[in-house]
Amino acid sequence: MLYETQNPHGGDVYGMEVRLDFSSNVNPLGPPPSVISAMQRACAQVRQYPDPYCRALTRAIAAHEGVPERSILCGAGAAELIYAYCDALRPKKIAELAPTFSEYSAAAAHFGASVARFSLHAPNFAPDETLFSFLESEKPDALFLCTPNNPTGKTIPRALLESVLQQCKKQHTHVLLDECFLDFTDEKSARDLLPQFENLLILKAFTKNFALAGARVGYCLTENHALLRKMSQSCEPWNVSLPAQAAGVAALQEWSWVSRARKIVREERTFLSQELLSLNISVCPSEANYLLLRAPLGLDAALLRRGIAIRSCENYPGLGPGWYRIAVRLHEENEALLETMQRVTEEAHGI
Repeated sequence: MLYETQNPHGGDVYGMEVRLDFSSNVNPLGPPPSVISAMQRACAQVRQYPDPYCRALTRAIAAHEGVPERSILCGAGAAELIYAYCDALRPKKIAELAPTFSEYSAAAAHFGASVARFSLHAPNFAPDETLFSFLESEKPDALFLCTPNNPTGKTIPRALLESVLQQCKKQHTHVLLDECFLDFTDEKSARDLLPQFENLLILKAFTKNFALAGARVGYCLTENHALLRKMSQSCEPWNVSLPAQAAGVAALQEWSWVSRARKIVREERTFLSQELLSLNISVCPSEANYLLLRAPLGLDAALLRRGIAIRSCENYPGLGPGWYRIAVRLHEENEALLETMQRVTEEAHGI
């Protein structure tokens, strides 16, 4: 747990009264009922230790992803696996995009690595071919990529990704590719590239696509089995709880739930973008289940006073004050957010 430390992420609804949480980007439908039932059944068995090898979950993931079981490592959410990855590699220097998810650099710094950042630029925040010269110049031990990127919502074009992987392979740079939000887009996973690139590790979780943020269950895929052995040594032997493993197994039988959410996200993202623009709020183009905004300072505090949480992006390298991220939720919830934002912007003294 955190102890006398700032929490830089969204989703903290425990220290304040929040009726609508737009700071956490999870499936707007919530978890499937069958997954909740599976967790409840597992709770009846909690006198037992969980399976330290996550056997049933690993088998289910292997069948779903079409990869060998020995190419899978499960963890207590994606965050644990990021730290295990850095612990196993002990890189002297890592590279990442800016802005991007803060736990990459936090984990790397925890194990003594320096951080080189490739700056992305508004409004599209899209990486381009200049990334190649950056990598050649910096020669990082590991590169962290996120597709779609958090908080920008932009995916990495497949051709660019393959070229980056080729360059990193030549210069012996490991690549962690975070696909935790990919199921909300129309893009396909890069798992078919794993046999070609042993330096590639793909990170996934049930946190976003199945709204299981509180369960803490994720996994990674790679053909570098020696790396997985080292990562597993950095994890506790019973790190994935019994209910979390049951939730993952059940979730993998419910992909129609994710497809339904993807359609909702696509429609509601367009609706939100158009309505926000009518409020003179700048919206960055996104392919994910969240939007990056440029809005008046203090918008987050003004909304929170009215029971709505959004994510301030002030602490993201490459952004700063006035940048915010909102989740795409169900239509009536999005309407409630927009109505409140309109009132807030009309009452300039409230911002």
